[in-house]
Amino acid sequence: MTEYPDGLPVGAGWVSTVDVEEIVFPYDGSVIGTAPVGTPEQATRAVDEAVAVACEVASLPSRTRRALLNDVAAALAERRAEFENLLVLETGKPLVDCRVEVARTIVTWEAAAEEVSRLHGETVPLDLLPSGDGLVGFWKRKPIGVVVGIAGFNYPLLLASHKIAPAIAAGCPVIVKPAPQTPLATLWLVHLVRQLAPLPAMVQLVTGDASVGAALTTDRRIGAVSFTGSAAVGHRIARDAAPTKTLLELGSNAALVVAEDADLEAAVDAVVRGGFYASGQACISVQRVLVVASVASEFTERLLARLDEVVVGDPRDEKTRVSALIDPASTDRVAAWIEKSGARQVGGGIDGTVLRPTVLLDVPDGVEAWDEEIFGPVVCVRTVSDVDQAFAAVNASRYGLHASVYSKSLHTAFRALDELEVGGVVVNEVPGFRSDTMPYGGVKDSGIGREGPRFAVEELTVTRMAVLRP
Repeated sequence: MTEYPDGLPVGAGWVSTVDVEEIVFPYDGSVIGTAPVGTPEQATRAVDEAVAVACEVASLPSRTRRALLNDVAAALAERRAEFENLLVLETGKPLVDCRVEVARTIVTWEAAAEEVSRLHGETVPLDLLPSGDGLVGFWKRKPIGVVVGIAGFNYPLLLASHKIAPAIAAGCPVIVKPAPQTPLATLWLVHLVRQLAPLPAMVQLVTGDASVGAALTTDRRIGAVSFTGSAAVGHRIARDAAPTKTLLELGSNAALVVAEDADLEAAVDAVVRGGFYASGQACISVQRVLVVASVASEFTERLLARLDEVVVGDPRDEKTRVSALIDPASTDRVAAWIEKSGARQVGGGIDGTVLRPTVLLDVPDGVEAWDEEIFGPVVCVRTVSDVDQAFAAVNASRYGLHASVYSKSLHTAFRALDELEVGGVVVNEVPGFRSDTMPYGGVKDSGIGREGPRFAVEELTVTRMAVLRP
């Protein structure tokens, strides 16, 4: 295990906690370490400390913030293998996916460093009306204030980095709250940042339950809350935090449309790759597949023939693609949704602690496996008459994060871009494709605001207009 001080990184030092919680390896239930459990009082103290240094953080030279972000990226790269192995143990996610997570995390810090040099404003022509004659106008971007970042359990290091790195780039102190199941990699990350930072209190971390999150998000001294998690929790945060700005990256039931002119082998490969990575615990993994009737039989036959290729087992094995979900309760929930779907099931079943990859055929509306975010290794396939019906089914969801379309037609591709009610449309690739430099976020119940360093920095700054009469 990695080494960092006991307690929580609050203020310039580390504060002790009364309680600790065991962190278990989801695959076999073994204890891999303990984590401090914070309290609402410690959350409030973290806000006190962040507010106290906010002006100093905002005043740090651009070169200092950029150097810090690059130094953190280098520190992560030096410890890449250690972070990968730690993530496997605390998330239970296959090693191949943890390697991707660490690689993407490093890119996120590097990209945030580049955004520091792009924080600038513009002049404004005030003399469009006579009242503006003789005036000079320009605007600049200023830090929004203290940022609270709350991350999900499935990609803890990456999701926390998408909160912390843009906050630093924008000149904001940040307090991060990791998911209770997966705090260890984030604790180590924050320790590395604080060792390199000119002001340790500019980055703090508090663990704990929902009461800790509420203490952070409802504090009126906060400038913005950035949350990744379920729609239900995100909605509650937005209501309780108002009028504080909230950035919400919420759930999804990502769809993949297979048009009649699709490359079927490529589409099948996309479902196999995109439906089961991270054991299905990814908000843009393939959950719903809508196949045009003329190719549905051949597509389904090819897909089912490849289901056994998905290696199930110990996440520490490089060949494993599906392993245990984050906890037994999650496994029980997904299994119950499969049972209640009423659909024809291919594959599936529980092997030890692992829910095997499952395909559900002709899933109806009105069941959770189709309507909600299943967050497990389950893909639902439905036959539709044409692309029009497929697009209508995509848009009928209350979610709208990512969707993808497989087609050789540019007309179909641009129709998808125009018509699909989602934050991102991916053509001839999995909906789970995400570059960490692109704008990422959804519409409807999938959230509000955008991540990606460039776009997050814009979200975490405000324009300040200057009007001068020389």
